Amino acid sequence: MKTTVAKMRSPSAAKAKKYFEDRMAFTTGPVELERWVQQGQPVRVVDVRAAEDYAEGHIPGAINLPKTDWGKAKAVKAALNKKAINVLYCYSQVCHLAATAAVEFAKQGYPVMELEGGWRWWKNDGFDVEK
Repeated sequence: MKTTVAKMRSPSAAKAKKYFEDRMAFTTGPVELERWVQQGQPVRVVDVRAAEDYAEGHIPGAINLPKTDWGKAKAVKAALNKKAINVLYCYSQVCHLAATAAVEFAKQGYPVMELEGGWRWWKNDGFDVEK
């Protein structure tokens, strides 16, 4: 049996710079988020998981805005803030719910970021949890 070895390509430094600048502009990690909250930065933490999962545990101070409420203008306006960074999170790194929410809320004029790793990384890294 013949095995094929993939040839390694050298990435463009300019493209890498652009990619990582864009990524950092729209994502944050648990350590950064915790520091922003502790420092009183203008940030709103929004949990887009299902209400029952939010009730079992969430990031302290997070507001729950499950997908079932995204079409309800009153719920969106109560959860998000146009004068703060709205950091959205869902279940895990491979969950696209927060990214989907970010697209939806950005279309409505809300500044948004996604928490990398979501709830799983926050909880597994030992950060405070609220019920």
